[in-house]
Amino acid sequence: MPAIITITFNPALDKSTSVAELVPDKKLKCTSPICEPGGGGINVARAIKKLGGEATAVYLAGGCIGRKITEMLSAEFVETIVIDIREDTRENLVVADITNDKQYLFDMPGPKINEFEWRACLNTIKHIPGVEYIIASGSLPPGVPTDIFARLALIARKKNARLIVDTSGEGLKKAVQEGVYLIKPNLRELASLAGKDELGIESVADVARGLIGKGNCEVVVVSMGALGATLVTKDLAVNIKPPSQHIRSTVGAGDSMVAGIVLGLAGNKSLTEAVQYGVACGTAATMNPGTELCRKENAEHLYRIIQKEVLVPN
Repeated sequence: MPAIITITFNPALDKSTSVAELVPDKKLKCTSPICEPGGGGINVARAIKKLGGEATAVYLAGGCIGRKITEMLSAEFVETIVIDIREDTRENLVVADITNDKQYLFDMPGPKINEFEWRACLNTIKHIPGVEYIIASGSLPPGVPTDIFARLALIARKKNARLIVDTSGEGLKKAVQEGVYLIKPNLRELASLAGKDELGIESVADVARGLIGKGNCEVVVVSMGALGATLVTKDLAVNIKPPSQHIRSTVGAGDSMVAGIVLGLAGNKSLTEAVQYGVACGTAATMNPGTELCRKENAEHLYRIIQKEVLVPN
């Protein structure tokens, strides 16, 4: 199978717990926390492993939390390349309110990264041989320039590798300006790329094709939550909708979708089949509590159902 690497500039140790009800000014009794290594690219690599594939997670990490993340990835048999940083890696918190069936996500700021550290990450990627898919996913911590994904695009081009970018804000804009293989924006992020405040579902295909027509990317997969995703290329625009499921948590759903898409492409699925599999994986992740990613058996079951659905042109 083609070599896949994922890149995470702002990893985190994700802690999830639950309380009977979230009430202010009251000591709340929490369930025992569940800890998992997190951050966009790390989640993608973990999901690929859960789905039966292999990916190498490249990430910046520091302090005891950084070491804990590496230990946990090793326990999951995920191959890692760690770029050491001076400051401590962050922790995030997910709290489920059982009474109101709501979930609260507390996303902490990342450590400040110096130029030597982020350049070391890029240099490491330059020297990894035989890479065919590079997945850059997640937010940027302080100190990392917003053109870092654009710099990765140049590296990917020289390595003849396909770059998949899943981020937001200026980082996404600059990556698209440089040129990437695939992006996975949501509606808000796609609107921002088009210079609009908001965007209706009916406009997705035209806006995405506008980006593709400029030569900035080949594939746009617009994630739309429970509505699934819209796949757009210069020749194709289809909606892929998953079967309705009870949503327990949306954390990690987007990363699971990306994992499914890339694993599908690496396994010689057609682009449409790969995105169908990605939607199945993303939906499978929502069936699990807290920060748990997709389970292979759920993803495979949903994929079989999705494949039977008639594709709806956009």
